[in-house]
Amino acid sequence: MAVEDRKLAVLRAIVEDFIATNEPVGSKALVDRHNLGVSSATIRNDMATLEDEGLIAQPHTSAGRVPTDAGYRLFVDRLTDIKPLTAAERRAISAFLEGAVDLDDVLLRAVRALAQLTRNVAVVQYPTLSRSRVRHLELVTVSSTRLMVVLITDTGRVEQRIVDLPAPVIDTDVYELRGTLNAQLRDRPLAETPQIVSELPGQVDQQLSGLLTTLTTVLLEVLVEPTSDRMLLGGTANLSHQTLDFPAIRPVLEALEEQVVLLRLLDQSVSSSKVLVRIGNETQHEGLAAAAVVSSGYELHGAGVGAVGVLGPRRMDYAHTMARVAAVARYVGDLLEDR
Repeated sequence: MAVEDRKLAVLRAIVEDFIATNEPVGSKALVDRHNLGVSSATIRNDMATLEDEGLIAQPHTSAGRVPTDAGYRLFVDRLTDIKPLTAAERRAISAFLEGAVDLDDVLLRAVRALAQLTRNVAVVQYPTLSRSRVRHLELVTVSSTRLMVVLITDTGRVEQRIVDLPAPVIDTDVYELRGTLNAQLRDRPLAETPQIVSELPGQVDQQLSGLLTTLTTVLLEVLVEPTSDRMLLGGTANLSHQTLDFPAIRPVLEALEEQVVLLRLLDQSVSSSKVLVRIGNETQHEGLAAAAVVSSGYELHGAGVGAVGVLGPRRMDYAHTMARVAAVARYVGDLLEDR
C-alpha cells in the first residue's frame, strides 16, 4: 500500500472509530481493530503526519487523536461506500410517504421519516416559488366587496390572500377575470409573471381594468418570491441524546430558530445533483461550529425546486446519513411528479 493510501486508511479508521465510540483514538486501538498491515510504530508516524497536516488533533496530553473539520472533510470527499438502505427501510419510506394527501402532508411525513432514519434533526424546505410554475389562479367571491386570491403551483404549493375592493363586484366580472388571468399565467414560471401582470390592465375590457388594477398589488405579492421561504423541522428531541457531541446545545437551538441559516444551507442543494455535506465552520454560522449539515435537492420535471437535509454532530455516520437524505429527497420528488 502506498504511503498516501495508507495515511488515508489510517484517517478513515480514526474517523470511523471516533464516530463509533466518541473517544480519542490511539495507535494501539487502530492496530487491534483494523487490519492495516503495518506496525504500531508506522501508524504512530502516520498519525503524526496527519496531525501536522491538520487532519487530526490531540484533545489533551497523552490522549489519542480526534478528526478535525479538515479530517472529516477529506473523509467525506473520499467516501466511496455509501451505506445502502435496507429493504425494510425502503418499504417503510415508501409506505410512509405514499399515504400523503397533499404537499403539506408529503413534507411533514418526509421530515418525520428522515428524523427517524438518521436519529438527528431533519429539515425539509418547501418548493421555492421562484422555481415553480403557475398551475391555476383562483378568484373566490367572499362577499360583493371582498375576494380571495388563491395561487396553486405545479409543486402543489398553495398561497392565498384576501382583497378588499373599493366597490361591489359582480360574479360575471370575477368569472371573466379568472379566465383571463389563467389564460395568461397558466404554466408560466413565477419569475415571468410580474411582468405579465403589470401589463394586463391595459389589455382587458374597461369594466375589468379597474378590478384588475385593484388586484395587481395582491397578485404581485402572491406571485413574487417571499423574502423568507418556508421549511419544516423534525426530530429536535434527538439533540437531547447528543449532549456529548454538543457540549453547548443552546447555540445549536438558536441556529435552528434562525430559519434563514438552514434555508441558506438547503438552498445550496437545490441546484446540485449531489448530496452536499457542510462540516463545522463550513456552515458559516458560529452556532453550528460543532455540527454538520447533510442535504440534497429534490426535483420536479428535471429541475430542482426544494431540498431536504439533516443537522447533527460532526461525529455522525456520514455514509449512513448521506444515503438516507438522498433517498428521502428522491421519494419527495417522485411524489410531486405523480401529482
